[in-house]
Amino acid sequence: MDLIDEPAGNNAHEYTVSEISGAVKRVIEGEFARVRVRGEVGRVSRPASGHLYFDLKDDRAVIAAISWKGQVAKMQIRPEEGMEVIATGRMTTFPGQSKYQLIVDDIEPAGAGALMAMLEARRRALAAEGLFDDRRKQPIPWLPKVIGVVTSPSGAVIRDILHRLRDRFPRHVLIWPVAVQGQACAPEVAAAIRGFNALAPGGPIPRPDLIIVARGGGSLEDLWGFNEEIVVRAAADSAIPLISAVGHETDTTLIDHAADRRAPTPTAAAEMAVPVRADLMAWLSEAEARMARAARGRMDVRAQRLADLGRALGRPEALVAPARQRFDLWADRLAPALRMVTTRKRAGFAPLEARIAPRILRGFMRQEEDRLTRLAARLAPALARNRAEAARSNARNRSALDTLAERLERAPAQRLAALAERLERLDRMRQTLGYTETLRRGYAVVRDAEGVVTGRAAAAGAVALEIEFHDGRLSVRPDDAPPPAAPPGATPAPEPAKPAPKPARKKPAPPEQGSLF
Repeated sequence: MDLIDEPAGNNAHEYTVSEISGAVKRVIEGEFARVRVRGEVGRVSRPASGHLYFDLKDDRAVIAAISWKGQVAKMQIRPEEGMEVIATGRMTTFPGQSKYQLIVDDIEPAGAGALMAMLEARRRALAAEGLFDDRRKQPIPWLPKVIGVVTSPSGAVIRDILHRLRDRFPRHVLIWPVAVQGQACAPEVAAAIRGFNALAPGGPIPRPDLIIVARGGGSLEDLWGFNEEIVVRAAADSAIPLISAVGHETDTTLIDHAADRRAPTPTAAAEMAVPVRADLMAWLSEAEARMARAARGRMDVRAQRLADLGRALGRPEALVAPARQRFDLWADRLAPALRMVTTRKRAGFAPLEARIAPRILRGFMRQEEDRLTRLAARLAPALARNRAEAARSNARNRSALDTLAERLERAPAQRLAALAERLERLDRMRQTLGYTETLRRGYAVVRDAEGVVTGRAAAAGAVALEIEFHDGRLSVRPDDAPPPAAPPGATPAPEPAKPAPKPARKKPAPPEQGSLF
């Protein structure tokens, strides 16, 4: 639909709002499919949806710009108000508000001067808050047990740090992988620093004693994530000492000012973190030797001083001899003096003893008599109570003895009755389990001269057999057994008469079958 060729007048075509908006949209998108716009960023807004809304302006006009969430994640530089940038994208319209806008795919600073100006302005603002003050910086631990490294796990930086630590002094290293450039760099680095600080001491994951934030060299845009305010504040708030090793010697980022120590390279950061183990061992050996020499020298000086003082002292025998002699002298005088003093004191107490002794003895005798009288008055009731208690105890003991005597008299009879009953039960069990009861049921025991016979062959070969029934025993001899040998000179016994054969019974004739016809 061509709007230019449409004739004017009362007969002009009537467009709906949607139709005219769509026509304008097609014209603008067709004429400006891909454009690069240079301007100053103003009024930046990023709602919870993740999209980015901002304005591009110069001294005479303003263009509304928008970047969708996926495009924002790919941007190297995040636009801020006041930046001069070159935005690349396509022009379109937004019919809902009747305005045109630029859909921005990529943003780059208009020049290094603009980035440096913005970086300097941010540095002054953060420095004014005191984040770069030297009084906030903490000393680096001399020999940390655990070192936390915030860097990319796939780059050469982590290999250089681990190799340098292994050469100097091996330590336990925790690696927190992060993106070291791009839109995700700043939030991941800040989260890693705060995450290391959030680890509890003594927990399952050891808390680092030192943090190293490292990245290799790059352009200003590549290192821009370490200039973000969120990273600088996380480094300044870290309770764990932090070494910044971002870029090379000439690269400077804002995290370098907030860190407790700046290293020119990641390898230099590893050298700052730990000393050289071989140098420490040599220093310890030297210090040990110096301490041993100092101890020996001090002991020698003390020994010499003691010997000098000992020579100035007198001999112990000479010092003790006068005192020992005085002691012997006074020891000899002590025994006579004691005897004399004892005699004198005894002579002085004799008159007093003569006057005091009878009176004291009489008073003592009266006291003892009174005490004995009181004891005698208490003794009679006590004896009566003892006799009554003894009588009651004897009565109780006599009753107990009578009970025991009765039990003792009954005990043998009860014991014998129990044993007799048990013996009877055992005898009944013996009879029940013995073979005599089996014989009563029609069985018999066959014996020969050697013992019980259990088979026919043994019974046929025996000379004589003895059969035991339940009511007695019977001696028999098998028919085919040879007769016993007669003694020499004895008359042979007559052969026993054979029993007459029984007449054969005549079988009855079978019944007549009859004819089938």
